[in-house]
Amino acid sequence: MTMKIKFLTLSAILILSSVAMQAQIGFGILGGVNFQNINGKNSSGDKLENGLLTGFHAGINVNIPVATNFYFQPGLLFSVKGAKNEFFIPLNKASGDYTTTTRLSYVEMPLNLLYRPQLGNGFLLLGFGPYLAYGISGMETTQFNSSSVERKVKFENSVGLLTALDGNAYYRPFDAGANILFGYEFGMGAFLQLNAQLGLLKINPEYSWISDDQRSYMNTGYGLSLGYRF
Repeated sequence: MTMKIKFLTLSAILILSSVAMQAQIGFGILGGVNFQNINGKNSSGDKLENGLLTGFHAGINVNIPVATNFYFQPGLLFSVKGAKNEFFIPLNKASGDYTTTTRLSYVEMPLNLLYRPQLGNGFLLLGFGPYLAYGISGMETTQFNSSSVERKVKFENSVGLLTALDGNAYYRPFDAGANILFGYEFGMGAFLQLNAQLGLLKINPEYSWISDDQRSYMNTGYGLSLGYRF
């Protein structure tokens, strides 16, 4: 992670903590599992046939009251996304089943509007809103039988031919989309929620030497979070 990303992450944490104290509302910590995919189209315009990747997320959020039972809930997360792709190449004796696993790590900021009415001894949680994310690291691994090849992920909006020959995998650094969440916060502060995301920006870069590239990769997925609100 570069010094710039570290500085922005630390600044966001300090701002969220300050807002929480000023609003006299404790901030929340949360973490959990992601079930992610990369959907869209390949270079020929056909639908991608990827499988789910299990990742994780962890971070903080704060509830800022805007009306009775309604809150603005910004957060800051570290989130691992990506996908798996299994395919068969029947060309020669070395052909067979291949599995490519793509893992992309993001610093992510969800910006949700939360409906939080009291229900029993706790609170019902219903939220939606946009998210913004910035890619900081990643790895793409292709495995065949007992052999595997790893390619480091670099984040670029466009890639030239000479750059592509360096053997790395390329994705765009910025991602954005829509969040929804549903859950329950218990009276003692612990909460459980189901999250879902739909990416709305392409995460694949433009390749300068390809004139009719129809690729359109987008992050999608859902996850389960456990947390505690102080």
